[in-house]
Amino acid sequence: MAGPDGGTGRGKDPLRAALPLGTVGGIPVRVNWSAVVIFALIAFGLAAWDFPALDPHQSPLTYFLAGVLTTAVYLASLLAHELAHSLVARRYGVTVKSITLWLLGGISELRGETPGPAAEARIAGAGPLTSLLLGGIFIGLAALVRTGHPARASIPGVIFTALAYLGVSNVVLAVFNVIPAAPLDGGRLLRAVVWWRTGDKVKATVWASRAGQVFGWICIAGGLYVFFLTRDWIWLWFSLIGWFLAGSATAEAQQAVLAGRLRGIRASQVMTPDPVTVRGSMTVSEFIEDYMFRARHQGFPVTGDGGDTVAGLVTLDRIKHVPASQRDRTRLADIACPLADIATASPEDSVADILPRLTECADRRALVFSDGHLAGIITPSDITRMIDRLGSSGPHDDKPAPALSADVHALLMAIRQRLAADTAPVPVTSATAPLPGSVRSTPATSTRW
Repeated sequence: MAGPDGGTGRGKDPLRAALPLGTVGGIPVRVNWSAVVIFALIAFGLAAWDFPALDPHQSPLTYFLAGVLTTAVYLASLLAHELAHSLVARRYGVTVKSITLWLLGGISELRGETPGPAAEARIAGAGPLTSLLLGGIFIGLAALVRTGHPARASIPGVIFTALAYLGVSNVVLAVFNVIPAAPLDGGRLLRAVVWWRTGDKVKATVWASRAGQVFGWICIAGGLYVFFLTRDWIWLWFSLIGWFLAGSATAEAQQAVLAGRLRGIRASQVMTPDPVTVRGSMTVSEFIEDYMFRARHQGFPVTGDGGDTVAGLVTLDRIKHVPASQRDRTRLADIACPLADIATASPEDSVADILPRLTECADRRALVFSDGHLAGIITPSDITRMIDRLGSSGPHDDKPAPALSADVHALLMAIRQRLAADTAPVPVTSATAPLPGSVRSTPATSTRW
C-alpha cells in the first residue's frame, strides 16, 4: 500500500491496479483493468459469432444484450468460485485480504498457513465443487428452456444457448481446475495428499510445483503446435495459460524452498538489535540535519515525545518525497507508516512466518518487540544477508549446512535477485480455463532497502 505521501518507491503489483466493486461476506472484491478486456472479448465473440450462428434471425440488439448478460453471469460464476475458496479458508483461520478479477480469471489473496492437509484439501476443493454445481444448474435450466420452447431461431433459443454456454463453461472450469498441477486447485489437492503421506509441506509443495511446471510447458508447446497447424488463435490462449502456470509454479517452488530453509531461524538471529529511534515531533529538516548523513540505516522507528512507545516507522524513502519547501513544518509523525500497518514480531518468531508480513507496509520492515519494548528491526537487507548465508552455511555459524543441490541453490539466488530488484510480490496462484479462477496463497516477499 502507498504511504501517506503518495509514493514510497515500492514496485507496483499489476493486480493492485484494480477498482473496488464492493464487499461480499466482508471480503473486498476488485476488478483489474485486464478483466474489462476479457469481458469485452467474450461478449463480442458471443454477440458477433456464437449467438447468430446458433440462433439466427434475431436483432443485433438481442445478440448484444445476450452477449453482455451471459458474460456478466460467467464472471459472477468466477467470483462464486473464488468466494467458495475464501469462505472455507476463513473457517480454518486463514485471512482473506481480497478477491480480484483479472486477465486470467480471479485471484483470492490469502494470508496465513493452513492448519493441515485436510484443511488444504477442503479449501482447494471448494472452488471446483462450486463451479461443478453451477454448471449442473445452468445445464438443467437449459434443458427446461429447450423442452418448453424447442424452436432454436427464437428468443428462447438465445436463452437456451446462453444457459448451455454457462453450464459447459463452468463444468470445464471445474474439470480443468482439478488437474493435479500447481498452481491449479488440483495442484493444491496433490500437495495436500503428499503432505498427508509424507508430513513434509515443503516437499509436497515442490512436488506439486514440478507437476505445474511440466503441465505449463505442455500447454505452451501444445498450444503453439496446434496453432501453427490450424491457425486458430484460441490455441495461443492455451499457450498463454501455460506460460502463466509455469511461471506461477516456479515462483511457488521458490517460496516453499525459502520458507523451508528459514523455518528454523528465529527473528532474534536476523534482526538488527536496538535500532536508532526518532521523535515523532521532529521535523524533516531536523532529521536531515541530525540523522540523515550520519545514520547507517534507512529505517527509523518513530516514538512519542513522552517516552519510548513506538508509534510508527519512517524511512529515507519517505523523507525524500517531502518537498523542500515543506520540510520545516512537516513532522516525522505526519509521514511515518503507522504501527498498525507495520509487521511486528517477537524474538522467537520464525523468519519464515515474518517474511510474508513484510509487505503489510510499503516500507517492508518488521519491528521486533520483547515484553512490550522495541528489541530490533528486520529489514530487507537482513533477509538478503540470511539468504546469502543459507547458500553457504546453516542457520548457525558453527554448523555448516548440508550442500545445497543445484536446483535449490538456483532458487535461493533467484529469490535474492528478486528481493534486490524491488519487484512486486509474486502471486502464487491457481488458474482455470477457459477464463481461469485462482487461489492465491501468501506471496513471495519483495523488498527494498
